[in-house]
Amino acid sequence: VQLVESGGRLVQAGGSLRLSCAASGRTFSTYAVGWFRQAPGEGPDWVSYINAGGSSTVYADSVKGRFTISRDNARNTLHLQMNSLKPEDTALYYCARWGGGADITSIDEYDYRGQGTQVTVSS
Repeated sequence: VQLVESGGRLVQAGGSLRLSCAASGRTFSTYAVGWFRQAPGEGPDWVSYINAGGSSTVYADSVKGRFTISRDNARNTLHLQMNSLKPEDTALYYCARWGGGADITSIDEYDYRGQGTQVTVSS
């Protein structure tokens, strides 16, 4: 499984970005995925999760109401629409395949991840 993120860039506070994650292979529709972010010097911060069919989504409190996760299984693509961006959203954002387990917020429960795309929000 290969995951490749895109869409990150420098944006002003209050702006919007749409991140994408392209997955390789023919099994994308069979597994759940999540978005994480990581700021310099900090550990992975879980952002959002979506199940395999796209019918169930979960968000971290810090992004709830501002970010929307979605997926297009026909195109093997995951998205993260980010609105009302804040400087504290600045981080490397990456997608990851959920490997199963009890805690969808723990990076340890994800078995593949991409290299990430940088989002920088200026004040």
